[in-house]
Amino acid sequence: MSGDDRLRDYLRRATADLQETRRQLRDVTERAREPIAIVGMACRYPGGVATPEELWSLVAAGREGIAGFPTDRGWDLDALYDPELTRPGTSYVNRGGFLGGSGEFDADFFGMSPREATATDPQQRLILETSWEALEHAGVDPSGLRRSRTGVYVGVMAPDYAIGYGRDVPEAEGMLSTGSHGSVVSGRVSYALGLEGPAVSVDTACSSSLVALHLAAQALRSGECDLALAGGVTVMSTPETFTEFARQRGLAPDGRVKAFADAADGTAWGEGVGVLVVERLSDARRHGHRVLAVVRGTAVNQDGASNGLTAPNGPSQERVILQALAAAGLVAADVDVVEAHGTGTALGDPIEAQALLATYGRGRRSPLWLGSVKSNLGHTQAAAGVAGVIKMVQAMRYGLLPETLHVDAPSSKVNWSGGAVELLTEARQWPRVEGRPRRAGVSSFGFSGTNAHVILEEPPVEEPSAVGAAAEGSPAAPVPVVVSAKSQVALRAQAGRLAGFMAEHGSADVLEVAVGLTRRAALEHRAVLPVADREGLLAGLRALAAGELEPSSVVGRVRPGRVAVLFSGQGAQRSGMGRELYAAFPVFARAFDEACALLEAELAATEVMTGLAGGVSLREIILGRTDGVLDQTVFAQAGLFAVETALFRLLESLGVRPDYVAGHSLGEITAAHVAGVLELADACRLVAARGRLMQVVPSGGAMAAIGCGEEVLAPVLAGYDQVAVAAVNAPGAVVISGASGQVERVVEWARQHGHRTRPLRVSHAFHSPLMEPMLEEFAAVAASLAFHQPTVALVSGVSGRLAGAEITEPGYWVEHVQRPVRFADTVTTLRGYGVGCFLEAGPDAQLTPMIEQTLAHDDAHGDAEPASVVALLRRDRDETAQLIAGLGQAWTCGTGVNWTAWPTWTTAPAGARIGHLDLPTYPFQRRHYWLLPPGRSQSSGAAVTDRPSMFEVAWRQAGAAISAAATGDALVIDSTDSADGAQGAGDVLDRVRTALRTVLADLRGWLTEADTRPVVVVTRGAVAVADGEVPDPAQAAVWGLVRAAQSEEPGRITLVDLDAHDGSLEGGQVAFGLEGVSASSVPIATANGEVSLGDASLGRSGSGVGRSGDEGEVADAVAAALACGEPEVALRGGRLWVPRLERVASPGSEDVASSWSAAGGAGRVGDAGEEPVAVWPVDGTTLITGGTGGLGALVARHLVVEHGVRHLLLVSRRGADAPGAAELRGELAGLGAEVSVAACDVADRDALAVLLEGISGAHPLRAVVHAAGVVDDGVITSLS
Repeated sequence: MSGDDRLRDYLRRATADLQETRRQLRDVTERAREPIAIVGMACRYPGGVATPEELWSLVAAGREGIAGFPTDRGWDLDALYDPELTRPGTSYVNRGGFLGGSGEFDADFFGMSPREATATDPQQRLILETSWEALEHAGVDPSGLRRSRTGVYVGVMAPDYAIGYGRDVPEAEGMLSTGSHGSVVSGRVSYALGLEGPAVSVDTACSSSLVALHLAAQALRSGECDLALAGGVTVMSTPETFTEFARQRGLAPDGRVKAFADAADGTAWGEGVGVLVVERLSDARRHGHRVLAVVRGTAVNQDGASNGLTAPNGPSQERVILQALAAAGLVAADVDVVEAHGTGTALGDPIEAQALLATYGRGRRSPLWLGSVKSNLGHTQAAAGVAGVIKMVQAMRYGLLPETLHVDAPSSKVNWSGGAVELLTEARQWPRVEGRPRRAGVSSFGFSGTNAHVILEEPPVEEPSAVGAAAEGSPAAPVPVVVSAKSQVALRAQAGRLAGFMAEHGSADVLEVAVGLTRRAALEHRAVLPVADREGLLAGLRALAAGELEPSSVVGRVRPGRVAVLFSGQGAQRSGMGRELYAAFPVFARAFDEACALLEAELAATEVMTGLAGGVSLREIILGRTDGVLDQTVFAQAGLFAVETALFRLLESLGVRPDYVAGHSLGEITAAHVAGVLELADACRLVAARGRLMQVVPSGGAMAAIGCGEEVLAPVLAGYDQVAVAAVNAPGAVVISGASGQVERVVEWARQHGHRTRPLRVSHAFHSPLMEPMLEEFAAVAASLAFHQPTVALVSGVSGRLAGAEITEPGYWVEHVQRPVRFADTVTTLRGYGVGCFLEAGPDAQLTPMIEQTLAHDDAHGDAEPASVVALLRRDRDETAQLIAGLGQAWTCGTGVNWTAWPTWTTAPAGARIGHLDLPTYPFQRRHYWLLPPGRSQSSGAAVTDRPSMFEVAWRQAGAAISAAATGDALVIDSTDSADGAQGAGDVLDRVRTALRTVLADLRGWLTEADTRPVVVVTRGAVAVADGEVPDPAQAAVWGLVRAAQSEEPGRITLVDLDAHDGSLEGGQVAFGLEGVSASSVPIATANGEVSLGDASLGRSGSGVGRSGDEGEVADAVAAALACGEPEVALRGGRLWVPRLERVASPGSEDVASSWSAAGGAGRVGDAGEEPVAVWPVDGTTLITGGTGGLGALVARHLVVEHGVRHLLLVSRRGADAPGAAELRGELAGLGAEVSVAACDVADRDALAVLLEGISGAHPLRAVVHAAGVVDDGVITSLS
């Protein structure tokens, strides 16, 4: 290469590098200035404001939220108020902007016990609920954010909850640190929702929430997070904020903020909480989120060395405004209005006004309008800035600039002529400026000296809603309206809220409501309403709210169990089957057309289409009204396969992932296809050949149903050579098939012996010896096909058991033609594998009654929850409405359905969108929790919590996405050999000792050797997850031992319990979470060696075929438990369950789900009021064993003080001679209780009987608390 060539090559490369550098620099610059979209908002402010709409109503109407001091916080109101300030610790103001019900909280919803809720600052509780509401307002499912890079930025000032007396309240001891730290305000949200972006609590005093928004915007632009919650919260738990500022004479005597007014005489304290959901504008557009406003620019600075620590600094305020404008790429004249800090102080307001005049007031053609929401709410402190943002977002939306209240005249301390700034002394329309959107500035200045300014912009214009145009001129198709809640009471409350919303918003479209609800979290109690119009939706919601149901609606509660899809066989066909689905669902239509094309090609090659169908296409035969043609065997079988395959693909598109598939006769070929055994072309070839060859088998056969068991018929059928059992559909439900004469004779025998009989209308004797003539040619077709191992577990209709390698043999499908259909055994097998939801995929409910009959027989003597049996289509019902009802029934019992993929709202015309409604957010079921100082009570007389509560451990399906943390290896201790029923299990006590000895030895060895691997202890049937389960004593003992070990080695030991009645995970995987994770790279080391996971895959579908046997089951369970990240996990029906503490529903309370059947039958539900309080019996004697010990004494005091127990019998080995017994008795007597102390060894049956006989009949024994025990504890390594 010459020198010139080298030079040219260098210049080309240098030019390319320069262009790439410029591109990167441009990207960095654009990224740094990328607008941030506000996509959701939620708030609570004084004046009963609970939503952004209610805040707008308050400010637009010129109302205020100022009221007297709260009466539910334990404040000594008489001593606190002193107009003359003659006493320390008093205030000359007794009014402010207070949040009503600030102590109210739905602890159950967030998994908190009453004790923890009481010990938790109400600011933490409020931010939890408001964050959930903000995400719902944004159309973001909060439960779907787990493990996402979502940040939380919350402004919070010095929390004062529990300060000074927390240690004197034993009920809160141990929880006050996390309950009262400001850092936990943001961290609590991240913890509750599983968010893994930054969590930052910001305290810059009054500017905290705007600084939080600034930090969130920066984090989004830098890529630290992809979504963020930003806001602030303030609740004054004590009156110290008032007493402090009263001493400085900084408060307005009438409790009103007179921002920028001549009459300004001080600030007024308020409270509130506001949360914004923000993301990059480009992301908001890509996700289809409604943009409420755009954050164009933000800035934060400091006053520095001003003329006082808390004195505002005008030049610093000017600088922060100019910095925000520069960040937004705007000039002052581009902004129309400023929502000011405006606290109503004689010093601060004039300084702020002058800064605004010097920045925004210069070079304008029209004035900058100035206002302050503090005139409506008071100064809500850490929540003040976000209140201004929400006000301005709403003002942009409604085109109105609200009045600033309490302005007698603009402040004479401000030179208003120094710039074009005007105070909003009355409401004004917000005029548009041609060529640009509306814009507003929002200011917050903290008395810490930290200043913040934010510039908001009207959102880009969105395309109009596609709903109205789509609905015009044609009848509306039914759509699913899905509602869910944590409890049945909340479910009804949500329905009531939605009904009220629909009644108030006449323009609200059913489709918009339905779409909005699909974006909500799928909680435990669920309902689905198939509706086509407003009237139907209103009726359905009102019925649900009243505890009743419309006939088409379904309601239920999530319960354990796997999912099976079963495909109908011949006889289920009907004219026009699938026609409505074909028109409504493009996924169905594409799959149907593909199958029809392949089937028709096969049939046309043999002239079946011209000979039998008269040239009519297969598609027309199935979807049209060709009388009688579809009932011909060849077309019936082809049609059923095409419809059922398309129906399954529709289910797939909606997120339904079965754990098992099966089919009845022909339906098993469909099952084999969807399970991956046959590709579509090969499956169509097999179906076409089967139907065609059966069609030409000589007629003359007959079939009949007989109501008796197969074993009863066997001796009779042995005497005939041309009749056989064709199907065992359910216990006592057999079908025979064969030569007509022989069938008639068997039927006559059955009649004579009292069995029900029914002849079947068939063209041929299927599954009988009469099929022999077709077998040779059919075998040749089968031999030409390619078979594969199933990817979804398949139950064989020939054996009634889980299919193995035989399903891939051509000979299996030849036998399949002649052998009986063992459908009852299929159902029994599926139930044995933990299937709790049976979905029939076919044009009619052909299999549903057979499944129900079999389950009724199999479950007759068990305590398991009844399975849900669902027919996805029925011949006499609208196909779309029935599909919604069927999927709804499956979803309400726990089957995963992705309602957001429903085609009605995913197939809108290009460029069109479905509108976003501000639907009512979740109806939290709140109770009052407030930590009171010792000796202080609320005015209502409530104690630490306003009612006694009882809790229990409840197992709930794991909703978390799966972590990829299950890497490396683990030591697995498998104790399942000692489970009840295991070989050589022996006596219960022996099993307990053996199991504990083995596990303890392994744990000690692990600790002694300083093994760094995590430990997984596997048990079987150790815990009761579902109703009717009885724990195995030996396995339960292991569980208890290991739970104690977990406290010694936190985070290092995991417990996983297998189903006592499910022998293996053969043919299935573990289903859990919303994301999949491959476990193939997780080598599991057991105590007896290595177990390889091979190609197992753990994920949401749970639909793979894994290893069989105990080794595979344990390996899969271990991988699932490690991936789940929970310390205790149970596997039931292939799904992960985790323990949670939940309130015990009292008799007659909300939890009466049984009155609503799984099939959606209407019924009355318990009263919508609060659940009855669990009351301790006080009209008799309560006996406490170990009553003179530390634990017994604590319980005794609690029962007397909190529950009003008046008759106690304290029992211990030493009785009255026990140390402290006399003092305890005197203390309890002083509290009003009658106390007896007795010496008794409660392990001595005779001595205990004598003690019980001595209890007075006037106060009979009503309750027993067992608190006795001898402490002989030690760490694991010291135990033997």
